[in-house]
Amino acid sequence: MTVSVERSRTLEPREIALLAASAAASKKAIDPVVLDVAETIVITSYFVIVSGSSDRQVAAIADEIEDVLREQGGVKPIGREGERERKWVLLDFADVVVHVFQPEEREFYRLEKLWSDAPRLEIPEVETAAQAT
Repeated sequence: MTVSVERSRTLEPREIALLAASAAASKKAIDPVVLDVAETIVITSYFVIVSGSSDRQVAAIADEIEDVLREQGGVKPIGREGERERKWVLLDFADVVVHVFQPEEREFYRLEKLWSDAPRLEIPEVETAAQAT
């Protein structure tokens, strides 16, 4: 799915989070979740949490998110971690932190449970691999 964004305006953190989730879905990410953690965490506003079924898919999802946000929103990450292991790649866009997990890592860290009080955003028009089956 391609989302058009005017290049002349700055994206709001919510828009960045939703665009990241859509980019992940375009690479068949599993169970994308966007949490509004602004009231809970001081250092960021949104968590985007997705899974990939293998180290290659985790890398492909992270690359796609970074490419789409750069190309369509003019946004670049200020940090990227976990590249070597590809079990949990973290992309830090300041107000949005993206977590791309392999399923075992996601289950172990259980960020959705840890931040269960945070409101979840509706992700428009995202069909995940889990929904397609």
